[in-house]
Amino acid sequence: MRTVFLSSAALAAPMAMILAAQPALAQQAPQAAGATATEAENTGEIVVTAAKRSENLQSVPISVSAVTGDALAKSRITSVDSLVNKVANLQLTSTVGDNTPIFALRGVSMSDFSLNQSSPVATYYDEVYKGNFAFLGVALYDIERVEVLRGPQGTLYGKNTTGGAVNLISRDAKLGETSGYINAGYGNYSRVDLNGAVNVPLGEKAALRVAGTYARGDGWFKNVVVGNPDLASTNEWAIRGTLKWEPTSGTRFTLRASHSRQSPQNYGIYAQPEAVNRPGLSKWQIASNVPQKRLAQTTSVALTANIDVSDTLAVTSITSYDKGYLFFKEDTDGIAARVLEVPYFDQASQFAQDLRLTSNTGGPFDFILGAYYNREKVYNQSTLEVLLDTDVNGDGRVTAADCAAGLPAACRIRNHFDQLKKSIALYSDLKYKLTDALTVRGGLRYTHDDGQQTDFRSDALAIDKRFIANLIPLTNLAFKQDNVSGKLGLDYKLASGDLLYASVSRGYRAPSFNAQAFFSPAEVGVAKSEEVTAFEAGAKTQFWDRRITLNMAAFYYNYKNQQFINVNPVDASQQLLNIPKSRLYGAEAELTVRASDTFTLHSGLGLLSTKITNGVISGINVAGNHLSNAPSLTFNASVDWTVVQGGYGAFSVHPEVAYQSSQFFENINVPRLRQQSYALFGGHIDWNSTDGRYSLSAWARNLGNKFYFTSRIDLTGFGLDYNHVGNPRMYGVTAGAKF
Repeated sequence: MRTVFLSSAALAAPMAMILAAQPALAQQAPQAAGATATEAENTGEIVVTAAKRSENLQSVPISVSAVTGDALAKSRITSVDSLVNKVANLQLTSTVGDNTPIFALRGVSMSDFSLNQSSPVATYYDEVYKGNFAFLGVALYDIERVEVLRGPQGTLYGKNTTGGAVNLISRDAKLGETSGYINAGYGNYSRVDLNGAVNVPLGEKAALRVAGTYARGDGWFKNVVVGNPDLASTNEWAIRGTLKWEPTSGTRFTLRASHSRQSPQNYGIYAQPEAVNRPGLSKWQIASNVPQKRLAQTTSVALTANIDVSDTLAVTSITSYDKGYLFFKEDTDGIAARVLEVPYFDQASQFAQDLRLTSNTGGPFDFILGAYYNREKVYNQSTLEVLLDTDVNGDGRVTAADCAAGLPAACRIRNHFDQLKKSIALYSDLKYKLTDALTVRGGLRYTHDDGQQTDFRSDALAIDKRFIANLIPLTNLAFKQDNVSGKLGLDYKLASGDLLYASVSRGYRAPSFNAQAFFSPAEVGVAKSEEVTAFEAGAKTQFWDRRITLNMAAFYYNYKNQQFINVNPVDASQQLLNIPKSRLYGAEAELTVRASDTFTLHSGLGLLSTKITNGVISGINVAGNHLSNAPSLTFNASVDWTVVQGGYGAFSVHPEVAYQSSQFFENINVPRLRQQSYALFGGHIDWNSTDGRYSLSAWARNLGNKFYFTSRIDLTGFGLDYNHVGNPRMYGVTAGAKF
């Protein structure tokens, strides 16, 4: 804890100097980043807090996509997994289940499936960083907006953001307002959805908002084993309370507390014919012989304080605590024979403190200075249940003797460990107006990371869990890392109000411990930290009286030491290693055309080229290979068309399409594991009453019932491939009422 106090002291000195100078700067107080976003009806203007200030999206000199909560709700996006259909150059690998994503942004991804890891594309809920998978099992409900920030975000976000950040912002409590809504829906696979919120004032200076969601549905992955349930079902609920208190005009406190629980049948594994025979099984079918219940529970509490200490300075403090656990067992082989089953358990807790000082002097110079502390504690246990029904010694039964004779066959190979990570950072974000049009921006972030993996061991247990052999003796590992990352950029405001910008930035991802070591001490290790140096230029433009918005960005990345899990195809051993060098370049364009008050077109285009320039995986030279989760082309488009509007209300149609070109899910680029290009079609038809209080919607996703994979891993050492399948056709109706 001494380092925390030192960091606070180091930050307090420059803060005190600036505070002392404030009487000479009588300007408007800065707007806190917690302000809610709005979308103007006529201009489509969106206010975001991507740069920790409330700003018009068109004025933010970074590549950021923003999707409003209303747009998410109408498109029936209740899971973060579906964001990829709305954001160019955003990909997702889902190996754990709904709402626990591994994002890839512009080709920067977490090439690992361990539960103890943190993605290089960081996820934030209301400005609180959620690193561990145990914190991510939360559905999207009562959302104000989602912001996707592309590229390293080291100066303001910093922690493990070499690829970018996904910010999920919930709706805030509103003073002096009694309001609410409720939505109810029914869909195929007998899915039932209920969600809503209520906002009530508590006197003149406080308000309470309570929001919740519930969903239950049958599994869409058909299990042909009689008596065993279908997989990939839905069974979840969540609740969030937001208490807002404004004792004075310059003091605002927001307390958020939430809890969620998921207990569905887990995702099923689709085993390929070339790996394990699948006689009689068709698409979206599995022969699972073991229970695959999934349990995920999260609890989160966060207190945000925004205090205007003067007319030009505001202090923001965000104090948060999270805890969660995640357990699931999967039939990894996907057939009735007991080739490989894997139970996973992950339990984590996290405390974080973010403290920052924001200026709004009204003059040429403004700044954000901050300090950050994060402490994450994890317990992880994984088991490989290998050929448990194999009679190795031929005595007609499976006993402990079979594991002793056939190891790893007829054995449970179990590892477990404790993990503790601490991160301390000081950061700054500065801007100076050289002229009314030209602004220079820059920032630095100093980070100290300290990690410990203790009591790691792996044992071979018999089918009755009797101890047979120790494979990896008790092992302790540690790392300490200091890093300085930063950003430097220029932006130019044209007379028309359009924005041109260019920047160079560097992002950093802390070292990581291998959670997938089972067979040998050689598998245990620490992967080095990774870095991305990014060059970016872009333009944000509007035409035709702001009815047309066109935002574009181009980028070039030098990617150093990408962390990845190396699964040896011969013996199935797994090591967490680094790819020394890669290069990435590409571009995005996002277009919105508001042709009339009743017709709007939204579209996004992503172009991407990736290449490993130096790297060896399992003895194979992978230089020249593509990075994983990096399709060269992504495209999305949607239309909002109000067809009829009158005394009976408004009828509108909203077709949607999302396309991606082919991609690999691993860096060796195994041809059979390549996902071919595909398009997903969907949309919704809506009716809204004239007073806006009532609504009815019919919706569908993946209308063409396209069969595609969301992840694929080569487990030839176990005689199979590890594949997750995307959702089939989904459709339903939703009714809503506001009060």
